[in-house]
Amino acid sequence: MPPAPALRFQVLGPVRAWLDDKPLALGSPQQQAVLTMLLLHAGRPVTTQDLVDGLWGERPPTQAVAALRTYVSRLRTVIEPRREVRRPAEFLVSVADGYALHIPGEALDVTVFEQLAAEAATARNAGNLDNAHHLLLRSLALFAGRPLTGVPGPYADAQRLRLAERQVAVAEERCALALDVGLHADVVGELNSLTAEHPLRERLRELLMLALYRCGRQAEALGVYTDTRKLLIDELGVEPGAGLSTMHSRILAADPALTLPTVPAPPAVAREEEPATPPAPAQLPADVSDFSGRTEMVADLSAVLMNATGQAVVVTSLAGIGGVGKTTLAVHVAHRVRAEFPDGQLYVDLRGAGASPADPAVVLGDFLHSLGVTDNPDSLEQRAALYRSLLASRRMLILLDNAQDAEQIRPLIPGVSSCAVLATSRSRLAGIPGAHLVDVEELTEEEALALFSAIVGEQRVAAEPEAAMAVVTACGFLPLAVRIAAARLASRPRWSVSDLARRLADQRRRLDELQLGNLAVETTIGLGYGQLSPAEARAFRLLSVVDSPDLPLPAVSALLGVSETEAENLAEALVEANMLETFSAGRYRYHDLLRLYAQRQNERVGDVEEQQAAVLRLLDLLLATVRNAAQAIEPDDQLPEPLNVPGSAGIALITNAFAREWLRTETALLLSAVEAAVQGPGPLLRPAVDLLIILGSLVEDPTHGARVRRMLEAAEQNAGRYGDSAALARIHFAFGTLRSITNDFQGAAQSLRTSLGLQDANDMTVLRSMAANDLGIVLSLANRPAEALPFFEQALAISRVVGAPIGEARLLGNMARAQLGLGMVETAVRSVTEAVATARASKNGPCLADTLYQLGVVLSSADDPATAAEHLRESHRLYRSQQNRLREGYTLARLSSALLVAGQQAEAAEAAEESLAIGLEMDSAYCQGLADAALGEALLALAQPARGLACLREAHAIFIRLGVPEASPVANLISQQHTEPLSPPAP
Repeated sequence: MPPAPALRFQVLGPVRAWLDDKPLALGSPQQQAVLTMLLLHAGRPVTTQDLVDGLWGERPPTQAVAALRTYVSRLRTVIEPRREVRRPAEFLVSVADGYALHIPGEALDVTVFEQLAAEAATARNAGNLDNAHHLLLRSLALFAGRPLTGVPGPYADAQRLRLAERQVAVAEERCALALDVGLHADVVGELNSLTAEHPLRERLRELLMLALYRCGRQAEALGVYTDTRKLLIDELGVEPGAGLSTMHSRILAADPALTLPTVPAPPAVAREEEPATPPAPAQLPADVSDFSGRTEMVADLSAVLMNATGQAVVVTSLAGIGGVGKTTLAVHVAHRVRAEFPDGQLYVDLRGAGASPADPAVVLGDFLHSLGVTDNPDSLEQRAALYRSLLASRRMLILLDNAQDAEQIRPLIPGVSSCAVLATSRSRLAGIPGAHLVDVEELTEEEALALFSAIVGEQRVAAEPEAAMAVVTACGFLPLAVRIAAARLASRPRWSVSDLARRLADQRRRLDELQLGNLAVETTIGLGYGQLSPAEARAFRLLSVVDSPDLPLPAVSALLGVSETEAENLAEALVEANMLETFSAGRYRYHDLLRLYAQRQNERVGDVEEQQAAVLRLLDLLLATVRNAAQAIEPDDQLPEPLNVPGSAGIALITNAFAREWLRTETALLLSAVEAAVQGPGPLLRPAVDLLIILGSLVEDPTHGARVRRMLEAAEQNAGRYGDSAALARIHFAFGTLRSITNDFQGAAQSLRTSLGLQDANDMTVLRSMAANDLGIVLSLANRPAEALPFFEQALAISRVVGAPIGEARLLGNMARAQLGLGMVETAVRSVTEAVATARASKNGPCLADTLYQLGVVLSSADDPATAAEHLRESHRLYRSQQNRLREGYTLARLSSALLVAGQQAEAAEAAEESLAIGLEMDSAYCQGLADAALGEALLALAQPARGLACLREAHAIFIRLGVPEASPVANLISQQHTEPLSPPAP
């Protein structure tokens, strides 16, 4: 039996979940709030009413319970993605009038947190202070930000306060333990932060006084008491408590018990006078006072450096893009571990990103001077040998900042394992044997906000949290950019956070905004760009002409106009230089600010023809590949005639599953390529339009609607400017498809009529057949079957001329719906039965799913619900295997109606609930309307009239808004159940 899936949940920060270490999409904040309540009840049942109260408080929406059931249904799908339909849930189960979430205790971070805190208390009571301190460090490391970040509702608000209080209490205990084990110097910074955040917490002030006193900072310790006393009197009108007052008195009296016991030094031995030994080098730059985040990385790096006692010297290399905070991180970690290196710390800026990198021989001369050598050898080899000899009996930390490459730092590495080297570089120093290579990435959202708040001030950020998030997002979570943006805001008290966010929202100005004094993101990135070869610089620029989240290797090859082997070499060189990123083999992406820099370099170079040629090569590859995908998914289907016949063979997509996976993976790239082309000249516009036409038939996803609409509007203006009627005909056809998917049926009909009007009436083309068919569908949905039937007949005649059996089968199914609307029931059944037979013979899965769906709908109206349900179930299985979520939703709604007529009310309600969840997920109003109508009728049959009427009213409002005939029967149902007149729909 395969092992059970490993679920993990996080509430000590943003609510997150992982299944087998893969992050799960937990949906809306309200859905996360439901999950939070179930998680924090630790397997105990939570009633529906408690969930509603916890989510909405005293003002729940009208359909609160229905929304709650939808959230639960979605969570079940997310948590158990491989659960079969109708199979009971294993984790999120229904219990009486509510739900429970059964997961192991170790799967929830807050449970692990409390377990570690309890173990620490036991260890402390047993006198094992070091272990107790270590356990509390582990427990606090589980916090990934503010608990339950962004989760709404009164329950989450209360739990957020509780968890925050627990975090402070455990942090307070951790600091106390740190003082007990002698870590007073390390804990001062944390206590400063904690007392700033919790100024009235006297125990923290007491611990800070003790830490400062033990560091020899008696005056500061007494100052803490003075400040605290004034604060307590001003804020609360009270004197400090006994603990704080006693600590003050003991410090004034220099109580010997406040100092840690020390081992007495051995008696001095008289010896002959020797030359004075130079002090141990302490060359580390100052640590920043507002260092934020990277808790786990700091701990890991500290552990690696402190354990530098193996057979070989430990070399740790931090690599990352300019401005990501490599130096800041390295300096912070070096200060954290410097006590482990009592013989000193050496530091040098190797200037590797600049025009004149430091000479290793010169660096060695400086190091030797710091180690007491007054007469340096001449050659690099002699200096390196002497350097290694001097360090052989010492334990030192060497920080090599901003290295150019491995060759530059190789002579600077000591020869013994008692020393450790920490290096930073824009490239990965993979040439150093045994080096511990660490990639430093951007900050997380929470870390970026924490850094921004530390500079700007908590109050300004708390007053405008959304604007603050917009600022750090525009900074790409790059520490340098966040620091510059925050410093600009801090120096301009009259600016609001929203003012800064608006200035950064303009991508063309963003790099200009991110500069302050001699600090500038553009300058930092420019140092890395200046290190590239001409071929690498060209690649860096050209890959940015398409604004895609990432680029697969074939797209890189097409954009650069080189073989895949050469493209991979160039891309990997850019990755090594940290000008590109890669998170999976053969896929590359920019950091957001580096993409803006690359696009600005394109403008400065000004080679528009080369940039347009790159986009054209990419479109050629994508268009050919999308046509390959269409043939793999529906082998016998006819595609619209292309305006631009691709010269590329495209990527071979042999199987249906492979083709669908490619489309799903590359949807963002496909849309980005079209965006880059629709405003370009004719040679770019035509293949972009071809690509949109085929995508519309393969990717029925309304969530891209707004983006595709903007592309089509740009394409329409451009084609009109060129007078390209053939392109305009296809653009209006694509408008019709889009408006139909997004339930704008009146607009769809207008666009499709325009498309047909731009085509020759005598054309026997696949495009004309598709436009006539789609117009017929839209007219049928508008309850105008008499107008729809001639368009179906026209499309069918063309389909038979061009030899498209798949199109013919679909047309027969569509005609059957129009025939049904005209009362021609027997004719409709014959037409759709023929359609299914043709589809089965073709072995075309999508066509068979479509025709089975139509057969189910027709048979439901022909008083044969049992057979209808059978065909709809088969259609649903096919749509599910094809991952066609929208069609799944439609089919489940129709199945629900058939099951209801067949007397299976409970099954009907379940199918309708699932359909409604899909409709909400896909943002399809028509699907939601069908589902609400079916669910409402099922609930009435199950003696739940209040919920049933609420669903029917929602369905009626949707259908009225869409202008579809389904509104009338729903209104009749409401009238039968309710004596009050039906309220007019909202505009």
